[in-house]
Amino acid sequence: FFFTVNISSPSKKEISAFLKKVSSQEPSLNVVDVDVPLNILCQNDEKLEQVALGREFHISLGRTVPIRVHQIDSVISMLKQKLQIQRQFWIDFNKWEVFLNDDHTRTFLSVEVVQGGLIEITKQIEAVNTIYRLHNLPEFYKDPRPHISLAWAPGDIGHSLKKVVDEEMKCSVGKSFKKSIFSCKFKGIECKVGKKAYAICNMQNF
Repeated sequence: FFFTVNISSPSKKEISAFLKKVSSQEPSLNVVDVDVPLNILCQNDEKLEQVALGREFHISLGRTVPIRVHQIDSVISMLKQKLQIQRQFWIDFNKWEVFLNDDHTRTFLSVEVVQGGLIEITKQIEAVNTIYRLHNLPEFYKDPRPHISLAWAPGDIGHSLKKVVDEEMKCSVGKSFKKSIFSCKFKGIECKVGKKAYAICNMQNF
Protein backbone atom coordinates (compact mmCIF):
# COMPACT_ATOMS: atom_id res chain seq x y z
CA PHE A 1 0.00 0.00 0.00
CA PHE A 2 1.51 3.29 -1.01
CA PHE A 3 0.95 6.66 -2.55
CA THR A 4 3.08 8.26 -5.21
CA VAL A 5 5.25 11.32 -4.82
CA ASN A 6 6.67 13.49 -7.61
CA ILE A 7 9.37 16.09 -7.13
CA SER A 8 8.53 19.39 -8.85
CA SER A 9 11.04 20.91 -11.26
CA PRO A 10 12.02 23.98 -9.18
CA SER A 11 12.95 21.75 -6.21
CA LYS A 12 15.05 19.39 -8.35
CA LYS A 13 17.86 21.94 -8.78
CA GLU A 14 18.34 22.45 -5.04
CA ILE A 15 18.09 18.73 -4.28
CA SER A 16 20.59 17.96 -7.08
CA ALA A 17 23.05 20.47 -5.64
CA PHE A 18 22.76 18.80 -2.24
CA LEU A 19 23.19 15.29 -3.70
CA LYS A 20 26.32 16.44 -5.53
CA LYS A 21 27.93 17.70 -2.33
CA VAL A 22 27.08 14.54 -0.41
CA SER A 23 28.21 12.15 -3.18
CA SER A 24 31.55 13.95 -3.52
CA GLN A 25 32.27 12.88 0.08
CA GLU A 26 30.48 9.50 -0.04
CA PRO A 27 31.41 7.96 -3.43
CA SER A 28 29.72 4.62 -2.65
CA LEU A 29 26.21 6.08 -3.08
CA ASN A 30 23.99 4.79 -5.90
CA VAL A 31 20.69 6.08 -7.26
CA VAL A 32 17.74 4.18 -5.77
CA ASP A 33 16.07 1.68 -8.15
CA VAL A 34 18.40 2.52 -11.03
CA ASP A 35 21.60 1.38 -9.27
CA VAL A 36 23.81 3.83 -11.15
CA PRO A 37 26.65 5.37 -9.07
CA LEU A 38 25.49 8.82 -7.98
CA ASN A 39 28.88 10.46 -8.58
CA ILE A 40 28.75 9.44 -12.27
CA LEU A 41 25.33 11.09 -12.68
CA CYS A 42 26.58 14.18 -10.84
CA GLN A 43 28.81 14.97 -13.84
CA ASN A 44 25.73 15.93 -15.86
CA ASP A 45 23.08 18.15 -14.18
CA GLU A 46 20.36 17.26 -16.67
CA LYS A 47 20.93 13.51 -16.28
CA LEU A 48 21.08 13.80 -12.50
CA GLU A 49 17.69 15.54 -12.36
CA GLN A 50 16.16 13.21 -14.90
CA VAL A 51 17.43 9.85 -13.60
CA ALA A 52 17.69 10.47 -9.84
CA LEU A 53 14.71 12.78 -9.34
CA GLY A 54 12.49 12.50 -12.42
CA ARG A 55 10.61 9.32 -11.53
CA GLU A 56 7.69 8.51 -9.25
CA PHE A 57 8.59 7.76 -5.65
CA HIS A 58 6.43 5.77 -3.24
CA ILE A 59 5.59 6.25 0.43
CA SER A 60 4.60 2.93 1.96
CA LEU A 61 1.56 2.74 4.22
CA GLY A 62 1.96 -0.94 5.07
CA ARG A 63 4.58 -3.65 4.99
CA THR A 64 5.09 -5.67 1.83
CA VAL A 65 3.55 -8.96 2.88
CA PRO A 66 2.54 -12.22 1.22
CA ILE A 67 -1.28 -12.15 0.96
CA ARG A 68 -3.15 -15.40 0.38
CA VAL A 69 -5.34 -15.44 -2.73
CA HIS A 70 -8.56 -15.79 -0.71
CA GLN A 71 -7.62 -12.71 1.39
CA ILE A 72 -7.11 -10.28 -1.49
CA ASP A 73 -10.75 -9.27 -2.06
CA SER A 74 -11.39 -8.92 1.65
CA VAL A 75 -8.29 -6.76 2.28
CA ILE A 76 -8.98 -4.50 -0.72
CA SER A 77 -12.70 -3.99 0.05
CA MET A 78 -12.01 -3.23 3.74
CA LEU A 79 -9.33 -0.71 2.77
CA LYS A 80 -11.65 0.96 0.30
CA GLN A 81 -14.29 1.24 3.02
CA LYS A 82 -11.90 2.67 5.57
CA LEU A 83 -9.98 5.00 3.26
CA GLN A 84 -12.60 5.65 0.57
CA ILE A 85 -12.89 9.42 0.98
CA GLN A 86 -9.63 11.22 1.64
CA ARG A 87 -9.18 14.97 1.67
CA GLN A 88 -6.38 16.45 -0.35
CA PHE A 89 -3.49 17.68 1.76
CA TRP A 90 0.03 18.96 1.28
CA ILE A 91 3.02 16.85 2.26
CA ASP A 92 6.23 18.64 3.26
CA PHE A 93 9.49 16.81 2.94
CA ASN A 94 11.60 18.92 5.24
CA LYS A 95 14.41 16.81 6.67
CA TRP A 96 17.37 14.97 5.16
CA GLU A 97 17.76 11.68 7.00
CA VAL A 98 19.76 8.46 6.87
CA PHE A 99 18.00 5.09 7.21
CA LEU A 100 19.24 1.49 7.36
CA ASN A 101 17.38 -1.60 6.20
CA ASP A 102 16.45 -4.20 8.84
CA ASP A 103 19.59 -6.30 8.48
CA HIS A 104 21.96 -3.32 8.06
CA THR A 105 23.11 -4.41 4.59
CA ARG A 106 22.07 -1.12 2.95
CA THR A 107 22.17 2.54 3.98
CA PHE A 108 19.72 5.03 2.45
CA LEU A 109 19.86 8.79 1.96
CA SER A 110 16.25 9.97 2.27
CA VAL A 111 14.00 12.98 2.73
CA GLU A 112 11.55 12.63 5.60
CA VAL A 113 8.11 14.07 6.40
CA VAL A 114 8.30 15.47 9.92
CA GLN A 115 5.52 18.10 9.91
CA GLY A 116 3.06 18.89 7.11
CA GLY A 117 1.12 15.75 6.19
CA LEU A 118 2.57 13.59 8.97
CA ILE A 119 -0.69 13.37 10.96
CA GLU A 120 -2.71 12.38 7.88
CA ILE A 121 -0.17 9.76 6.74
CA THR A 122 0.04 8.29 10.27
CA LYS A 123 -3.77 7.91 10.32
CA GLN A 124 -3.65 6.08 6.98
CA ILE A 125 -0.96 3.72 8.31
CA GLU A 126 -3.11 3.02 11.39
CA ALA A 127 -6.07 2.17 9.14
CA VAL A 128 -3.93 -0.25 7.10
CA ASN A 129 -2.58 -1.79 10.34
CA THR A 130 -6.12 -2.43 11.60
CA ILE A 131 -7.00 -4.34 8.43
CA TYR A 132 -3.69 -6.25 8.46
CA ARG A 133 -4.41 -7.30 12.06
CA LEU A 134 -7.81 -8.67 11.07
CA HIS A 135 -6.09 -10.83 8.44
CA ASN A 136 -3.21 -11.93 10.70
CA LEU A 137 -0.70 -10.00 8.60
CA PRO A 138 2.35 -8.28 10.14
CA GLU A 139 1.79 -4.61 10.93
CA PHE A 140 3.92 -1.64 9.92
CA TYR A 141 6.90 -0.50 11.98
CA LYS A 142 6.13 1.13 15.32
CA ASP A 143 6.56 4.92 15.20
CA PRO A 144 6.48 5.12 11.38
CA ARG A 145 8.68 7.74 9.72
CA PRO A 146 7.30 8.50 6.22
CA HIS A 147 10.10 9.22 3.76
CA ILE A 148 11.34 8.64 0.23
CA SER A 149 14.86 7.38 -0.45
CA LEU A 150 16.94 9.01 -3.18
CA ALA A 151 20.23 7.12 -2.88
CA TRP A 152 21.68 4.00 -1.25
CA ALA A 153 25.05 2.49 -0.40
CA PRO A 154 25.98 -1.13 0.36
CA GLY A 155 26.63 -2.00 4.01
CA ASP A 156 26.17 0.12 7.11
CA ILE A 157 27.70 3.56 6.50
CA GLY A 158 24.96 5.25 8.54
CA HIS A 159 27.33 7.02 10.93
CA SER A 160 29.65 8.50 8.29
CA LEU A 161 26.79 9.42 5.90
CA LYS A 162 24.86 11.14 8.71
CA LYS A 163 27.97 13.17 9.52
CA VAL A 164 28.29 14.31 5.88
CA VAL A 165 24.56 15.16 5.66
CA ASP A 166 24.62 17.12 8.94
CA GLU A 167 27.68 19.11 7.81
CA GLU A 168 26.05 19.95 4.47
CA MET A 169 22.82 20.94 6.21
CA LYS A 170 24.75 23.38 8.41
CA CYS A 171 26.38 24.89 5.31
CA SER A 172 23.01 25.15 3.53
CA VAL A 173 21.16 26.94 6.34
CA GLY A 174 20.65 30.56 5.47
CA LYS A 175 21.55 30.00 1.83
CA SER A 176 19.00 28.87 -0.74
CA PHE A 177 17.57 26.03 1.37
CA LYS A 178 14.06 26.78 2.51
CA LYS A 179 12.33 25.25 5.51
CA SER A 180 10.87 22.59 3.26
CA ILE A 181 13.09 20.62 0.86
CA PHE A 182 10.06 20.13 -1.37
CA SER A 183 6.27 19.75 -1.09
CA CYS A 184 3.70 17.78 -3.03
CA LYS A 185 -0.02 17.11 -2.93
CA PHE A 186 -1.46 13.82 -1.75
CA LYS A 187 -3.21 12.29 -4.76
CA GLY A 188 -4.67 8.99 -3.59
CA ILE A 189 -3.65 5.53 -2.37
CA GLU A 190 -2.80 2.49 -4.46
CA CYS A 191 -2.27 -1.13 -3.58
CA LYS A 192 -0.19 -3.53 -5.61
CA VAL A 193 -0.83 -7.27 -5.37
CA GLY A 194 1.50 -9.18 -7.69
CA LYS A 195 1.35 -7.25 -10.96
CA LYS A 196 -2.15 -5.89 -10.38
CA ALA A 197 -2.68 -2.38 -9.00
CA TYR A 198 -5.84 -1.30 -7.15
CA ALA A 199 -6.95 2.31 -6.61
CA ILE A 200 -8.06 2.55 -2.99
CA CYS A 201 -9.54 6.01 -2.50
CA ASN A 202 -11.41 8.89 -4.13
CA MET A 203 -10.17 12.39 -3.58
CA GLN A 204 -12.06 15.31 -2.11
CA ASN A 205 -10.67 18.76 -2.77
CA PHE A 206 -9.95 21.15 0.07
